[in-house]
Amino acid sequence: MPQYKYQGAQVSCLFKYILFSLNIIFWITGAGLLAITFWAWNEKGVLNIRSITELNGFDPVWVVLIVGVLTFVLGFTGCIGALRENICLLKFFSIIIGTIFTLELAAGILAFVFKDWVKEHVESFFRDNISEYRKDIDLQNLVDAVQKYMQCCGAAGSDDWNNNAYFNCSLENASRERCGVPFSCCLPDPAQNVVNTQCGYDIRSKTKDKLKDSLVIYTKGCVEAFEDWLPKNIYIVAGAFLVIAFLQMFSIYLARSLISDIEALKSGWRY
Repeated sequence: MPQYKYQGAQVSCLFKYILFSLNIIFWITGAGLLAITFWAWNEKGVLNIRSITELNGFDPVWVVLIVGVLTFVLGFTGCIGALRENICLLKFFSIIIGTIFTLELAAGILAFVFKDWVKEHVESFFRDNISEYRKDIDLQNLVDAVQKYMQCCGAAGSDDWNNNAYFNCSLENASRERCGVPFSCCLPDPAQNVVNTQCGYDIRSKTKDKLKDSLVIYTKGCVEAFEDWLPKNIYIVAGAFLVIAFLQMFSIYLARSLISDIEALKSGWRY
């Protein structure tokens, strides 16, 4: 009967259960994001692949879906890999985390080096989705949230809303919102407790005084507003990225440490 001899190597219980605890949180978070995705599509009545791909403009639910899938998969592999001491799952986990970290770093460097190109494409992306503003409730809510938080209107300015069928100033446009802007472009009125959703009506009409416009709606474009916002909040943004980077590198370190311990443990058993 074969005899086994243990040479003293062992798996760190501390690293094992720290990695397990972190990833079970990610696993639950990913499941929650996936549930939100299907709930959002169900509310819009698009629960089949064909109808989803026919949606116009940028659908924010796709971002939630991608983040949810990645979080769920990483949480699953990290959680089960740590608990079952499975080298394959732990290697897969560390490789994916490392790949994501590398892509984030590369994207940040490229965005800094080619900032004019990025600015141009962000403006174009925002302007393209303005035309689909009324066609997707999630996109509409996202645009409104950006404009209200950044205190801006349109990509480069309020005239970008001329690209939308409901807000353009053409004589053929019979919409009541003709030559206007969404309510999220309006300056808040402290005297009003209820949001005036009609505050942007006719605001871009040529008969309006431009000076008067500036006292009613935000005249700065959202891309320019973000450029002004970033330097003022650079420490918050940098801190957030550092925290994310630390968690990613720490997770890789835990996974690689467990892999080394498991391999050392396996090599310590002899017949």
